[in-house]
Amino acid sequence: MVSGTTSSPRDEGEKVIVVMDANRSKVSVDAVCWALKYVVRPKDTVVVIGILCELGRKTSCFPFHVGIGNAGIWERLELSGGEVNPKELGEEIEKKREQYQSSLQPLYRQCRKNEVKLEVKLAAGIDAKEITIEEAQNSNTRWIVLDSHLKKGKVFMYGHVGCHIAVYKEKDVATLIAPKASDSSQIPRKGTRADRSQRNPDNDEDLNGLQEGLCRLELAPQSPCWYPLAWRTGFPRSFALTELQDITNRFGEENLVLDQDDFKLYKGILQETPVLVRRFSGNNNGKFWSELKILSRVRHRNIMNLVGYCCTGSSMFLLFDYPCMGSLEVNLRREDKAENLSWRLRWYIGQEIGATLRYLHEECADGPIVHLSVCSSNIEFSNAASAMSSPQESPKKDQGEYLSADVHDYGVLLLELIAGKSAGDFQAQGIGKSLIEWALPLMENDSLGEVMDPRVKDADDGMVVHHMARAALFCLKNNSSRRLSITEYPQC
Repeated sequence: MVSGTTSSPRDEGEKVIVVMDANRSKVSVDAVCWALKYVVRPKDTVVVIGILCELGRKTSCFPFHVGIGNAGIWERLELSGGEVNPKELGEEIEKKREQYQSSLQPLYRQCRKNEVKLEVKLAAGIDAKEITIEEAQNSNTRWIVLDSHLKKGKVFMYGHVGCHIAVYKEKDVATLIAPKASDSSQIPRKGTRADRSQRNPDNDEDLNGLQEGLCRLELAPQSPCWYPLAWRTGFPRSFALTELQDITNRFGEENLVLDQDDFKLYKGILQETPVLVRRFSGNNNGKFWSELKILSRVRHRNIMNLVGYCCTGSSMFLLFDYPCMGSLEVNLRREDKAENLSWRLRWYIGQEIGATLRYLHEECADGPIVHLSVCSSNIEFSNAASAMSSPQESPKKDQGEYLSADVHDYGVLLLELIAGKSAGDFQAQGIGKSLIEWALPLMENDSLGEVMDPRVKDADDGMVVHHMARAALFCLKNNSSRRLSITEYPQC
């Protein structure tokens, strides 16, 4: 028996189940790492289920449980039914227990930092599909993540659960399956508190305020199919021009969102989901191919990932999911919306964008990619998560200078979050100083309170503002002769 304190369902968070093939001699935690990076939120419980098929057939059903909690490592053994050889059973349990403890121990600090509970269950003699469905139905499960060796069970599970399913492949890539639209209890709808597709900051109430408070752009009525197209199976893909005409009402004026010299931006509906269609001018071939090449290389939940493309004759198009909650800059301008952006949420946005830059600079397989446009006007909110606009280019010369420019712009973004003002709006106010010229002297003289947005009232979270200010100062005041990477700067 394991005792513990009683907590409310909201405090306990939701459950993410990761199912792994435990018969392999070496434990791979790639699927677990993917889940922690992309779908797990603070206060969630991650349940890792290792399936021992062969051993279970030789003996009997004996689920045993090894858990890693916030208080340290603990384990529990449960035997049920049938006769087993105690010596063989004990040796196998000890072997697997040591393997999983050793492999998962490095993830313990990450889970504890994010208030995530990590549990590991190893089961023999039980079908992987059945035990996964049983685990999902007995708890508030949001995601099931299968490793590639168990992908055959995804269709059967899909018919019996109401949560998201991901099949991890390799190199941080997974195939995602959204819940069935007919299951209204699992499909979040516009304006509801359940409309959350990504990890949240520590305070769920803050996130709900963000969801309900962020201004929404005017567009056609949205469907309950909120799940981003870019992450659905079959996307991104090539589109025919006739398909784009259907999506945008034949590029009607009522669908035109933005008209610039080198491109036009249209809104539309694809599979009952809002999308943006960017139409490039005929003399802008280079820009189209450059963006397409870069976007085909990146896959990150905080980047406006590609839904599709079209290239026919002189007509060139890129498709993206619609950022339906507006930009950070727009939300900072609106008094009522800015009040809903608590310090905890602003800190979370800063962390998200910092992680995105680290991905672009250091984790892309084909080399670094620079963004060159990190600012509040290019950070869009969609489905309760911040998302960057498209990265701009992949430099081949003087790479360090370009990467340093992104780091500097990230520091400016942190100032925008602290002050509640965009750098462009600050300049337009005619104060005679830029945002940096105004804010840095105050922050360096321990007058951070004069910089902080007075519209935010949650004084209890003031410490996260100091974290953001410290990171901003390092990004903007690095006088070292050696250019530092984004990882070497302190995290906000």
